[in-house]
Amino acid sequence: MEIVKKPLTDFIQQIFPIADNVVNLIVADFKKVTFTKNDFLLKEGQVCNDFLFLESGFLRAFTFDTDGNEVTTNFYRQNSMVFDVSSYFKRIPTQENIQALTDCGCWKINYDTFQNLFHTIPEFREFGRTNLVNGFIALKERTLSMINSTAEQRYEHLINTRPDIFQNVPLKYIASYLGITDTSLSRIRKEIMQK
Repeated sequence: MEIVKKPLTDFIQQIFPIADNVVNLIVADFKKVTFTKNDFLLKEGQVCNDFLFLESGFLRAFTFDTDGNEVTTNFYRQNSMVFDVSSYFKRIPTQENIQALTDCGCWKINYDTFQNLFHTIPEFREFGRTNLVNGFIALKERTLSMINSTAEQRYEHLINTRPDIFQNVPLKYIASYLGITDTSLSRIRKEIMQK
């Protein structure tokens, strides 16, 4: 294994333990790519062709509401898999944008390479399944929190579980992700600091 790919190897083995010789076969197909702040990795209307491992940096996914306002749908941080699941697997245009919030270092494989690994290496298939299940659980929890948690509770959960976001992401994107206005976020932050 190339030492440079160790973060990718460690991530895969953390999600689903795989023998070193097998994980080395998997990571051999990943290629290094970098993005600078504000670069788009994916734009609305494109088909997602890359399965990315984010080794360093921060990304955000966003779309537009019916009034044309940006709505942040997800943040990706170091040691995350990044891709639009629907677009990637159904081969349809994405409805989201994925943009670098900082300079980013990634490892990527394209759709055809992913499919080859998926169908020829059972351990990679199990890694993929486990990763998708984890993503589905996170999405379900986020959806439910938007329905049955207050804005304050969502803010406190985010700051307790992902404090690094507050050090790397502009507050306007955090407010959008929480489903509140910038003004409401400022009020919530002030109230919590006064407690």
